[in-house]
Amino acid sequence: MMNTEKVLHFFREITRIPRESGHEEKIVAYLQQFAASRGLECKTDKIGNVMIGKPASKGYEDRPAVVLQGHTDMVCEKKSTSDFDFSKDPIQFVIEDGWMIAHDTTLGADNGIGVATAMAILDDDSIEHPRLECLFTVSEETGLDGARAVKKGFITGKTLINMDDEDEGYFCVGCAGGNDTVGTFTYREKKLLPGAVVTRFSIGGGQGGHSGDDIDKNRINGVQQIARFVNEAFQYRVDICEIAAGNKRNAIARGGDVVLAIPARNESKVVALFNDFAARLKAEYAVTDPGLFFTAEPVTWKKGAIDGGTAHRLVRALLSIPHGVIAMSADIPGLIETSTNLASVKMDKGHKILVGTMQRSSVNSQRIFLAERVAAVMQLAGAKVRHSDGYPGWKPNMQSHVKDVCVESYKRLFGHEPVVRAIHAGLECGLFTEKFPDMDMIAFGPTLKGVHAPGERLDLASLDRFWAVLLDVLKHV
Repeated sequence: MMNTEKVLHFFREITRIPRESGHEEKIVAYLQQFAASRGLECKTDKIGNVMIGKPASKGYEDRPAVVLQGHTDMVCEKKSTSDFDFSKDPIQFVIEDGWMIAHDTTLGADNGIGVATAMAILDDDSIEHPRLECLFTVSEETGLDGARAVKKGFITGKTLINMDDEDEGYFCVGCAGGNDTVGTFTYREKKLLPGAVVTRFSIGGGQGGHSGDDIDKNRINGVQQIARFVNEAFQYRVDICEIAAGNKRNAIARGGDVVLAIPARNESKVVALFNDFAARLKAEYAVTDPGLFFTAEPVTWKKGAIDGGTAHRLVRALLSIPHGVIAMSADIPGLIETSTNLASVKMDKGHKILVGTMQRSSVNSQRIFLAERVAAVMQLAGAKVRHSDGYPGWKPNMQSHVKDVCVESYKRLFGHEPVVRAIHAGLECGLFTEKFPDMDMIAFGPTLKGVHAPGERLDLASLDRFWAVLLDVLKHV
């Protein structure tokens, strides 16, 4: 199999560079320096998207340019027990049984491996290819902001290969669109009852995962389950001092915490309730989330609590907001059509509580309707709601030329048919379709597992196969 050591060399370099969404300055500078040191064309737009161009190799000068595209940012998630600092620490990974794994954090192969692949091709003058325009976009994970900002003329190629799919042997020709719906609750701070006992209750160890690819896995949702416990605890006249669960809008919440003020006479009852609750959840999620753990510990609390009316409305909203698969596709068997992720609940300044959700669908009207449903629940509970601009889905084009080239390359190399499919995750191709309606696009990549969660891993054998197919496609497209 072909040697991908150069790809891994660049990926190792990338793992040392902080690049959380919205903070891609250092990876942008790294790409600019890479291009300058090799005398390659390079331009950067106002938002931080980088395009590095390379002339066609000998014999390919008359072929149209091809765009290789990946995003520079990563989802920064870590285990609750980790003190890792994504703003400065290099990602720690190991090689185990043919996988590159980051056990305590996300690995960032989504989509650092795509960036590294493009860099390896740019760095190797022995590879045969037409003119290349390698497009590296920013802030994909927080709303596809980089792709949204790409202006006409920044790239000129009419064929685009997106390297952000995560199952080798599959070629993606369509994806879901998405948008965020965020509710803001405003509360009054109330004084704690005299003699109240303050305790922090925590749920951790959920698998989490990608809110598109993994939304059908029935994994625990930390936001909804922490609300479930509090709702049961209300019978003992508890007050919520603090609540926090989930994190990124495109990641399934792996756990959560709530700080409760409990009347002293009811402390043992609430702790007993939590222990019973923990046993029930371990049984319910024994298959999908075997690593669940639960803790209850007293804390010193010098502030007040959320007023009772807001607390009850918040918890009921968190219990009522839909989460998971809403509809399966009637056109493509096995494809999730529409889903929603109850992603997070967080305290904010000014006595605000933010509830984050994300809706996805390959049918834009259904995505918008689902966002309205989620908003209606939060509005009934007294929250103010805002929607993000969203991004469109990518409608499959089964007559795609680059798709045909990819399928033939795969068959020629490996002797069997690959799978051509659409996915429920979001890709930047949907936005590129709007900006460049005559663009012929495909998405494929090596196999990644557990993206958007600690334990993310890259299958190294699949990277070899991905690399072989990509180079063959560049020769024949």
